[in-house]
Amino acid sequence: MNNTYQVVIALALTLFAGLATCVGGALALTTNRTNTRLLSVALGFSAGVMIYVSFVELLAQAMDVLETQYGHPVGTWYAVLGFFGGIALIGIIDRFVPELENPHEFPSPHGAARQPDERLLRTGVMAALAISVHNFPEGMATFLATLQDVRIGGPIAVAIAIHNVPEGIAVAVPVYFATGSKRRAFGYATLSGVAEPVGALIGFLVLAPFLDDLLMGVMFAFIAGVMVFVSLDELLPSAETYGEHHLSMYGLIGGMAVMAVSLLLLMS
Repeated sequence: MNNTYQVVIALALTLFAGLATCVGGALALTTNRTNTRLLSVALGFSAGVMIYVSFVELLAQAMDVLETQYGHPVGTWYAVLGFFGGIALIGIIDRFVPELENPHEFPSPHGAARQPDERLLRTGVMAALAISVHNFPEGMATFLATLQDVRIGGPIAVAIAIHNVPEGIAVAVPVYFATGSKRRAFGYATLSGVAEPVGALIGFLVLAPFLDDLLMGVMFAFIAGVMVFVSLDELLPSAETYGEHHLSMYGLIGGMAVMAVSLLLLMS
């Protein structure tokens, strides 16, 4: 696979993951009822995929590459620092987004009358901005993982896409309540997802001149940290909000199992 083709595939998968917010926006505006139990399992599944890939593939590859460059234990230390650096970045982003506008609980668009409300509109707009900020490093993670190996990037893109569906709901609902405009609500949901491919492009343009095995090793560890934080801080709490604790756990284990089997089959 040549480099240009890899970049196109990586960008396409990142775009697919980001624009899953459109699916959430459309669901919020067109369906009469959301199957919250299914959503709980799906979010748990997404977390399972991301956690398994982070520890078994990305962090392990980072250690292999960095230990080859620096030996043991220096290379291992660099991998660990990269991992917690990813956690620190997404944690700082999360910390500086106001809690009220950093939606971890996603409202239902039904059962309430539409009312023009500037405060509600502000909540929807701030939700879109908050989600865009969170999606920026996720886009880089999907893109760089796919650039290295599409067998890893593909499942990550699917997991993040599942994660982005309820985020689209979180943006579309308050905007629709505030304005009564489905087009505007859907537009904001779409824009919040565009941050992922934008993050991927900016990350690639900045890092492309320096990409080598050493930088990829650090980036793999960094991406693993970002995805573990997102899984534990957003996906699993959201999954439990939607359904029973055990449903989210069944989804989590199912995601890990599917990811493990798929990787084994691809490597055999």
